[in-house]
This record gives sequence, C-alpha cells and structure tokens, in this order.
Amino acid sequence: MATMVVISTTAIPDHVGGALSRWLIEPTPGLYVGTVSARVRDELWSAVSASVGDGVAVLIHPADTEQGFAMRTAGQRRRHVIDFDGLQLIRFAANAVDATSASETASEIVN
Repeated sequence: MATMVVISTTAIPDHVGGALSRWLIEPTPGLYVGTVSARVRDELWSAVSASVGDGVAVLIHPADTEQGFAMRTAGQRRRHVIDFDGLQLIRFAANAVDATSASETASEIVN
C-alpha cells in the first residue's frame, strides 16, 4: 500500500536530488513529498543515506506508533532523534556528535 513520505535535505549532492525527484515532487528546494510504497521508500532512503556526504537528510513516513509517524536521519546534525518510551523526540546537541553518543546521553537522562 502506498503512503505519503516527506524527505527534507540540506547540502546533498545533485545526483541525490535528481534521484529523489524521479519519484517525489520538490515543492521547495530540498523538500521532497510523494506517495510511494514501503519498498520504494526504503530503497530511496538507502540511496540517500549512503550518498548524503556532508549534507543532512530527514525522512518522515507514516508508522503504527503513538505519534502516527516515524523519522529517520542521515548526516551530521545538531538535532538527534531519540526514543523516549516509544516516542521519537528531538535532542539538540551542543556540538555535532555522532548518533551513538546522543543515544547514550538520552539513556543517561532517562535513568
């Protein structure tokens, strides 16, 4: 079943934007929206996350969660998605750090 997806990108290589625009529309620069199957969504995200380079990408899609959606991120960024009792929340980092240390910090905050 096809569902709506939103992919937001910043400073990605041109070929990544071209690949996304084959499947999704780009209403504003770096924002891609469309309705695709889960398989196509996962393939697009694999291609984006593998070649994001110095850029940043965020994928938001419907999911069977309390919030009704799920988020995936790729690239170095100040904002990190953390899981807090089943809710996906955003944590701001003081400096650009990897996702591992952001999740460890989130565990420390909870405990």
